[in-house]
Amino acid sequence: MHSYSSLSLILTPLLLITTTDTTTTATTTATASLNFKEAPKFYNSPKCPSAHDDQCFGSVIHVAMTLDAAYLRGSMAAILSVLQHSTCPENIRFHFISTHITYNQLNIYISTSFPYLRFTIYRFDDTAVMGLISTSIRSALDSPLNYARNYLADLLPTCVKKVVYLDSDLVLVDDIANLSASLGDDNVNKVIAAPEYCNANFTSYFTPTFWSNPSLSVIFSDRNACYFNTGVMVIDLVKWREGDYTTKIIEWMELQKRMRIYELGSLPPFLLEFAGKIAPVDHRWNQHGLGGDNFEGLCRDLHPGPVSLLHWSGKGKPWVRIDGNRACPLDALWAPYDLLQTSDVLDS
Repeated sequence: MHSYSSLSLILTPLLLITTTDTTTTATTTATASLNFKEAPKFYNSPKCPSAHDDQCFGSVIHVAMTLDAAYLRGSMAAILSVLQHSTCPENIRFHFISTHITYNQLNIYISTSFPYLRFTIYRFDDTAVMGLISTSIRSALDSPLNYARNYLADLLPTCVKKVVYLDSDLVLVDDIANLSASLGDDNVNKVIAAPEYCNANFTSYFTPTFWSNPSLSVIFSDRNACYFNTGVMVIDLVKWREGDYTTKIIEWMELQKRMRIYELGSLPPFLLEFAGKIAPVDHRWNQHGLGGDNFEGLCRDLHPGPVSLLHWSGKGKPWVRIDGNRACPLDALWAPYDLLQTSDVLDS
């Protein structure tokens, strides 16, 4: 095991881990052909605080991501992009959450491609949410791992006060420290910071059943509720724990099972709790929707304005389109971060 990596088994009733031979066999089959290159080592600039082995040290930037077989290639690209554009890459600690990939397999992939990475692997029990998930418009949105972000405050050590959560289908082209700083001391009452989009049709995220029920729709009556994408968030874990937001999100999911109040996966419970209450972040930090819609995944252009993070949310993933010789123009911006050994990126 690499000296900077560790495995955390969260032994609480909610997050108890069980491993079966069936899961291990399926995972081995899904990942057997993957062969990733080793990324270069990235060093702190002279102005950085000293890198510290203690993950509770104040200068550490914490990044949380989920990992699974289907998105592992995207995750590796995202990690590389974070390190490559960071001024202080040695001060970043990664927290990876997985359900289906065993520790030994995942540790080998990460440690081989990023030998100097400081990271912890948390194995998340998907049975914690299986009974709470309602079907949505695309089956990939129903993956239990999409709901792991609800449990970050339980999974991560209590000394971790703030974390940047990132999806696996994105790359950064800017310093993640700037994103992390968007939830600072001046946001004393904010639990989450994220780009918000008030031009989106907010009502479409909830069903007529929700809007026609005054006891439910009243929740938005005193706030300017806008859509935000939960694939890029900065979360104050101290305030999250104090507000017991994991329980509150679970309660919305339980209500959804009794009476369908929303349509789109893991996003609406976050909107119910936080829409209109977040610290807004510049849109440059989530140029989202590059994967097209959730049905066809057609090519899309960038939104107007500067770019710090490109996010292939939607059905179309750049590695899938590249391998299928049907890459979209913007997929060329993801390709330089692809560490898959056998890929001839965009050559065709």
